[in-house]
Amino acid sequence: MKNNSRAIFAGGCFWDLEKHFEHLDGVISTRCGYTGGIVPNPTHMEISAGRTGHVHAVEIIFNPAIITFDRLLDIFFAVHNPTVRQSTTPQFRSAIFYTDDNQRRQAAEKIRSLAAAERYGAPILTEINMAGVFYPAAEYHQHYWQKHQHQDINALRPLP
Repeated sequence: MKNNSRAIFAGGCFWDLEKHFEHLDGVISTRCGYTGGIVPNPTHMEISAGRTGHVHAVEIIFNPAIITFDRLLDIFFAVHNPTVRQSTTPQFRSAIFYTDDNQRRQAAEKIRSLAAAERYGAPILTEINMAGVFYPAAEYHQHYWQKHQHQDINALRPLP
């Protein structure tokens, strides 16, 4: 991972986020999992109950010489609704977990520019948090739509 970078995004079910990133040029790997909570080594059932503080997230390892973090942000904001408050399902809230100060600044600037453009017609509720421990989800969650393409034939929206 010497020249590669890491991005972590949350915004709904991790299956739906992962499918938009896993085949992009410059993306080395994707992994579904959980982050941002207070319970160490949480189970899927604990997270689904909404009591651990974790979110469904996608960890993306990418080559910034091929695809930039800013481009990943563009895709992230194009494929989920960052204005929906997830009070009943907090594990699906919108969040960016930055791995360095540059990512934090870029994420904040992206949110400011989207808000100024009034792209969504409602406040952007995406959290910006420092990356912490990322707990990989079980293997059956990884690359779900790749494994079940027949269930998702028309789900991909065109990217900006």
